[in-house]
Amino acid sequence: KKFSAIKLIDDFKAAFLFQKDNPIQHLIHSLKYDKKFLSGIYLGQLISRIFYKEIKAWDADIIIPVPLHKLKKIDRGYNQSEFIARGISKELLIPVKPKLIKRIRHTETQTHLNHLERIENVRNAFKVKNKKFLEGKRVILVDDVVTTGSTVNECAKVIKDAGSEKIYALFAAIASH
Repeated sequence: KKFSAIKLIDDFKAAFLFQKDNPIQHLIHSLKYDKKFLSGIYLGQLISRIFYKEIKAWDADIIIPVPLHKLKKIDRGYNQSEFIARGISKELLIPVKPKLIKRIRHTETQTHLNHLERIENVRNAFKVKNKKFLEGKRVILVDDVVTTGSTVNECAKVIKDAGSEKIYALFAAIASH
């Protein structure tokens, strides 16, 4: 309901429930912290198969993984959401464009922040690098876990401002509160 209130995301899907110590948490953590890239591709393929009809109906032009700040990417070595996006792309043949938006502010991890703190934490954290590739496009944003939607809404804001027609979001999991 947070997405519908803000009206930036036209539709979204999350494949699994993210709970402490469940298999999905272990799978996502293996991707994020143990360089298990195939876990991300596998998650992307699962998401595509679970929501195949819905995603096809979106008729998207491009997939954009939610970007990490360059310092976080240097620290981790990669963006886990990009592997999930590649798995989706592999199934649905929609191109992944990881460089169209950039995280321009290094933000603290959101894991221990409440909803309002999360919104403030990611405010103005993203920037579109090349507007012409987003004008009139239908975009799917991809992230590993959604909790409040603050990050993806902030990404959607800059994509919408760049002239994108529709914005959708896919997540491997939605956090249970």
